[in-house]
Amino acid sequence: MKKGQASSLLAIRARRGYAVLQVSSSRLRRRIWKFTAGGAWTDQASQPVRRNLRWFWFDGLFANVSDSIVLTYLPLFMLALGASSTQIGLTDALTNLSAALILLPSAALVERWGHRKQITVLTGGGAGRAMLLLMALAPLAFSGPAAIYAIIALAIARSIFGSMGLPAWTSLIADIVPLSWRGRYFSSRNIAMGIAGLVTTLLVGQLIGHIGEPTGHQLALGLAFVVGAISTFSFCHIHEPVVPTFRGKKRKTRPLRFKRLRAHPEFLAFCATAALWNFAVRIAGPFFSPYQVQILGATPAIVGVLSVISPLTALPGQRLFGVLADRWGPRRVQTILGLLIPLLPLGWALTRSPWHAIPVNLAGGFLWAGYNLANFNLLLSLTPEDQRPRYTALYQLVVMIALAAGAALGSMVLELVSAAYTETWGYRTIFILSGCGRLAAALLFAFAGRRTNSPRTVKP
Repeated sequence: MKKGQASSLLAIRARRGYAVLQVSSSRLRRRIWKFTAGGAWTDQASQPVRRNLRWFWFDGLFANVSDSIVLTYLPLFMLALGASSTQIGLTDALTNLSAALILLPSAALVERWGHRKQITVLTGGGAGRAMLLLMALAPLAFSGPAAIYAIIALAIARSIFGSMGLPAWTSLIADIVPLSWRGRYFSSRNIAMGIAGLVTTLLVGQLIGHIGEPTGHQLALGLAFVVGAISTFSFCHIHEPVVPTFRGKKRKTRPLRFKRLRAHPEFLAFCATAALWNFAVRIAGPFFSPYQVQILGATPAIVGVLSVISPLTALPGQRLFGVLADRWGPRRVQTILGLLIPLLPLGWALTRSPWHAIPVNLAGGFLWAGYNLANFNLLLSLTPEDQRPRYTALYQLVVMIALAAGAALGSMVLELVSAAYTETWGYRTIFILSGCGRLAAALLFAFAGRRTNSPRTVKP
């Protein structure tokens, strides 16, 4: 073969390879673009619906990055400033209690004024995330116990602002995400959120370990503020659907009386079992990170490494249970997983080393991913469409009061048992109590709602 012919043949092959690469790259971009809207099923939806779903997807992605930093490292930040386990438990109780008190007034505001997107952006998305920046700066303005109390106050304020936007957020999301595809959409969104939270938690833990405490924690909270602002920016691009329920500013709302609630017995049973479940969960909830540091001897970097295990195993959980929630109904999925989750705190009670938490976190990420997905879908299915803000606010009120009571009881039991015996036994006691309470709530849920096994909208 002549030299010119060989060169021509190579050029042809190069062009073909480049064309194949372009086609593959284009297919990959299309798949990613569809994934950010919830999956290939969104081809059936209109362009405005896909646009809303995509912006909501990005909102969740960045919101979870911000929340992952706060949930994992705020208790350790307080420990680094000299806070006790009792103060950390008290902070958790007060944040949930204060958030609960604002829920029903917030729901009334949504029903009278409407403008659900604006309410969400101004409260939780705006003022609530600004509290993260103030937390990061608090040690620069205060020292000693004053810095701890300043952070507690800011954490309470953040919780109040977030709670103010919750009824508006829940109502808006119910109108954005199509009912028949909620399981698949939220599984896709939650997978992305889990990956982002996993990577962030790991990297931030290494950052704190490299820089040191408490400066590393301050930088982490500053990062949480910046990423949270990106989440708010994404949410601002969602187009709020026009719903007749929320058109008029002067619309009169009827008070939510128990007589009207009795028309929705499934919703009442759902609230009752959720109260017991969340009370039991929060008995131990605030104390896993302090337990790893104070009893098992873990460093912030180790806590970060262990924290990414749950989001990692949550990914297949989201994929599996998102499909099952659409096929079986969210109630059945929540029932099955609710009977397995009580084993997790009992596993924590058996740990003797930070690395013993690995199998617990492996199982926890998988199970909690499906449980939270099913629980949220079931909440949307059991609330009347024209009164969703007040019903979701009532549900969240019950949950947050239960969370506050559980954290308060956990702090009390931990302090009493630690004073009488050892701090190790104090932690193990609240873990066992939490497991038993979760099992009781799961059994109650299984027997209270056997008639509802498929998602549907309750008529008002």
